[in-house]
Amino acid sequence: MTGGYGKGPSRLERVRTTSSPTEIHDLDAFIEQAQHVSSLRGWFIQSVDLSGVTALLENLDVRNAVFLGCTFADGALVSLTSRGALVFPALPGLPFDAYRSSLYNAKELFSPPGTQPSLSTAATTPAYEATYDGIVYGWYNDLGPHPDIAAELAMTLHDHAIGDALAELPHEHEEFVGIMGGHAVRRGTAEYAAAADLARRLAQGGHVIVTGGGPGAMEAANLGASLAAHPESALEEALTELAQVPDFRPSIDAWARAAFGVAERWPAGERGRSIGIPTWFYGHEPPNVFATDIAKFFNNALREDTLLHRCRGGIVVLPGAAGTTQEVFQATTWNYYASDEADIMPLVLVNSDHWQRRLPVWPLLQALSRDRMMGRHIHLVDQVDEALAILQK
Repeated sequence: MTGGYGKGPSRLERVRTTSSPTEIHDLDAFIEQAQHVSSLRGWFIQSVDLSGVTALLENLDVRNAVFLGCTFADGALVSLTSRGALVFPALPGLPFDAYRSSLYNAKELFSPPGTQPSLSTAATTPAYEATYDGIVYGWYNDLGPHPDIAAELAMTLHDHAIGDALAELPHEHEEFVGIMGGHAVRRGTAEYAAAADLARRLAQGGHVIVTGGGPGAMEAANLGASLAAHPESALEEALTELAQVPDFRPSIDAWARAAFGVAERWPAGERGRSIGIPTWFYGHEPPNVFATDIAKFFNNALREDTLLHRCRGGIVVLPGAAGTTQEVFQATTWNYYASDEADIMPLVLVNSDHWQRRLPVWPLLQALSRDRMMGRHIHLVDQVDEALAILQK
């Protein structure tokens, strides 16, 4: 679980306990909880180093307890399985933890594996290919179009773990607002500045910004959200600094370093938290630095569904191409088949020329929405101020 959204769990931030099951994500939480019970039945312990608590484990009933990718002292694994525990071992030879219990952050993704992630290590990494993100993308790329069963299993387990961590973010669904748009929007453009300004003002109004986590309009939105607690002059200065490196081509390294410089100068803080949901399927597009919580998936279809499902407070769609158009119709399909109007998410397309002429999506949306509940919840506007007004009603 990643903290910082709303109040969240008051006792143990990284333990989610319902009537059943209990999920444990770190050692401190395990020790505190396990000291007060005699049985771990119904517990799921995920990616925790338990090598130092063998004696505690020996005194507990572990029948039907599930251990996912945990580390044990010598002999403890045999004891646990013989006493009825279900142990899913860590998968060997992977550049990632298939059972990780938390979301990513930019410092981790842009630092070399095995180092303590920090702004300094992330900002000074000699080459993107040597970072955690670059190495995992290289591994994924080498699989080719037909991964073997071991790789498929590893990616599926990883994506399930990421989805679980994302679901644990404590916040009201209505406060999540998606901002979609093209990856080709360059820093230093009016379009980039408008996306950042929109996100900043939405975040200041209490919304949590959700994006596809990549460059372009997605980066601009996460940037704007990160500056919610800072004055408007900070956004103007940040935009000027970033414009010195307008695109991640030809150098991801220079592009990321410029972003880390801005992030270090104006930290996001609690008010500036936002979510990015990128994918290694489009790994040639690096994740942006400004999303504070990053749910990076291998499976793009799962990622797209997860991204749109989070945005119950509405979606703003800025000009984009094929990927953005796909997101429009995925959201429309959800709205079209909604049986309750309360389940319909507002959908606001920005730039009528783009969506009526260049990519004539709007006429089709109008035809689909005719005589449907969703008809009252789709909008076409020309300015981000209009989109802001619709979402703040």
